[in-house]
Amino acid sequence: MTNNNEADDNKPKNPPTAYDSPWKDILQIYFKEFMQFFFPAVYEQIDWTKEITFLDKELEEVTKDAEIGRRFADKLVKLHLKNGQEELLLVHVEVQAQEEQEFGARMYTYNYRIYDNYKKPVMSIAVLADSNPNWRPSQFGYSLFGCKVNFEFPTVKLIDYQQRLAELENDRNPFATVILAHLAALNTTSDRNERKVQKLALVRRLYEREFEKQDILNLLAFIDWMLTLPADLEAEFKIEVRQLEERQSMQYVTTFERDAREEGKEEGKKEGKKEALIKGISLGLRLKFGDRGQDLLPEIETIDEVDTLEAILEAIETTATVEELQQIYQPTIE
Repeated sequence: MTNNNEADDNKPKNPPTAYDSPWKDILQIYFKEFMQFFFPAVYEQIDWTKEITFLDKELEEVTKDAEIGRRFADKLVKLHLKNGQEELLLVHVEVQAQEEQEFGARMYTYNYRIYDNYKKPVMSIAVLADSNPNWRPSQFGYSLFGCKVNFEFPTVKLIDYQQRLAELENDRNPFATVILAHLAALNTTSDRNERKVQKLALVRRLYEREFEKQDILNLLAFIDWMLTLPADLEAEFKIEVRQLEERQSMQYVTTFERDAREEGKEEGKKEGKKEALIKGISLGLRLKFGDRGQDLLPEIETIDEVDTLEAILEAIETTATVEELQQIYQPTIE
């Protein structure tokens, strides 16, 4: 077995983007569980029988000229309270690995821009996923000649859960798994052999806790994004997962988009290329983009050109949004 402590070449080429996508996906899939886990008092005031609306395009429009870069996973959510009021909630996931002086000011800017656009109060939440225990921004303000601004926002610091691992292990809320995967990624940055061990332990936990199949697939996608492995250790990981599978009744889908692409091409030789490619695309869409990805499937199924379908399958791994993916094939169906 190779020592991979210095396997820097195997790290994601664009760490911010690699973090951004899985966080956005998991927040949208498990927003209710997110609120229940981190903000139980607020959770109790929300009317979960009413529709929850994610305003991604609206948020992008409101903040398009802000200097936000690509390090952030933001969700603007429209929801209803039990008292009948409709409210807006901004969830901001900060994945930068070092302190940033302007973070509080940015949270304030987002908040007032959204208020200005909707004329509604906005609850802003910051999830700090960095590794600096001393960086805990929760306020922005200033005072000048009797004019005062004081903006405070609740934060969650994920590394605080390092002291609560046993509690997380026993918690069936999907965000307990999310935090465990995030902490494992932080703790194994310089030891990829240990990362493989912890990744396998997380997979085993999902089986042993008897999560629903769809929850397992959703959480495995997040785990796979967070705990990347060099090719040799990934191969070992797959073998050990298959051995684990033999003792379980549920099928595990390994390496997600990468395997979906390869399996789709391979199956094409046996059962008709178009059908096999659609099958691989469907799997890749579901695991990378969730429901929004599955919404693309009906129009993709109308495509007959095998080359276009192969291009879509290849592009699932590299595109960051469903809109980017649509650009691959839309000219062929217009």
